[in-house]
Amino acid sequence: MKAFKAYDIRGIYNEDFNKEDVYKIGYFLPKLLNADKVLVGRDARSSSDEIFEYLSKGIMDSGADVYAIGLSTTPMVYFATAKFNFDASVQITASHNPKEYNGLKISKTGALPVGYESGLAELEKMVETQQIVVSEKKGQLHHYEVKEEYIKFLKQYAPDISNLTIGIDCSNGMASILIKDILGSSPKYLYDTLDGSFPNHEPNPLIEENVEALKKLVLQNKCDIGIIYDGDADRVIFVDEKAQFISPDLIIGVIGHYYLEKEKGNVLHDIRTSKSVSEYIQKLGGTPHMWKVGHAYAKTKLREIQAIYGGELAGHYYFRDFFNCDSGVLASLIVLNVVSRMKKAGKALSALIDSIKAYAYSGEINFRIEKKQEAMEQLKNEFTTKEEPVAFYDFDGYRIEFSHWWFNVRPSNTEPYLRLVVEAKNDALLQQKLSELQMVLKNFM
Repeated sequence: MKAFKAYDIRGIYNEDFNKEDVYKIGYFLPKLLNADKVLVGRDARSSSDEIFEYLSKGIMDSGADVYAIGLSTTPMVYFATAKFNFDASVQITASHNPKEYNGLKISKTGALPVGYESGLAELEKMVETQQIVVSEKKGQLHHYEVKEEYIKFLKQYAPDISNLTIGIDCSNGMASILIKDILGSSPKYLYDTLDGSFPNHEPNPLIEENVEALKKLVLQNKCDIGIIYDGDADRVIFVDEKAQFISPDLIIGVIGHYYLEKEKGNVLHDIRTSKSVSEYIQKLGGTPHMWKVGHAYAKTKLREIQAIYGGELAGHYYFRDFFNCDSGVLASLIVLNVVSRMKKAGKALSALIDSIKAYAYSGEINFRIEKKQEAMEQLKNEFTTKEEPVAFYDFDGYRIEFSHWWFNVRPSNTEPYLRLVVEAKNDALLQQKLSELQMVLKNFM
């Protein structure tokens, strides 16, 4: 089925998957995870109610109970899964995708993610090959309240923001249901009403055009920081007081001021992250660890290395204190703690970011290429022949580091794209190397 992806089940509803597929997923999910009850939350997309109906019907026809928490952020589902000891949970969401998309993010015991390598492949096979036999004793639907408990948890991290002017864009997404309960009415809010048709912009803050309204708000109100959440509030992106977009990997360094000044330990980052970040983490006394892209990999690795926190270029930030899960709202509260403290010391957010950023960085660039592996091999062979690498990583595509620059090339798990990141000691070298890499890739396009 086209909707089964590396990290979740997602696609255009009624094209890539439909209500019959959802019913089957619901029916086989309790068997897959050996669960007699399933926690279910949903976002505000127009198709989410129907998906909830058919998912619940499938779960109950298998004999398991549904614990429905209603409209929720994805991290709220993670929180309830771990805190209240559910062996299976589902958030109905397509996260940052446009309105016609929807999907299912599945977690198991301890809010560990169920990705394609850790259960979704088996679930897909069950859906496609096994027969449905409705249980003689059907499960029950229970309405379950977790929002207030989650807000109470988040409030522990809420700083005194009386010295800050803050701009917040909720993207008409799920952050709208709780952010004012935590930060109150003093921030300047944009698009803070739930609307699953996303009338103002797509709920993907990594696309800079979706951040334009926030940038204007920051400049008009002389804000110290701008915050924008994605559709399901598991990701967050920031702009500084000059309305400059902050590369999300640099925020890993900012968060270090909250944690690493109290406790030294491991910090996880993905393979695309700037060397500026790992070097800054070391300055703060932390130990950086590099790993694969994606929450299905990050959460498992965070546990394995007992990291204090971690982050990704996509704007996901993971916390040991949050069951090793990601939460956009929690990340923003921690960043606000740091920004408030820095302002009291006379340092603006842009100055803090400048002190972290030490190299010229391309960000992630996508190339539409069908023969992804062949293109990757060509890049590896050409550039390691020209120059001796000082480091080589091959666990998520290739990250090849040279004395003054490095690149990461990795295949998309779901699309015919190669994703390229390049970093160099200065902008001139970055442009030179980027041009050389692009010349090689053009032969495969």
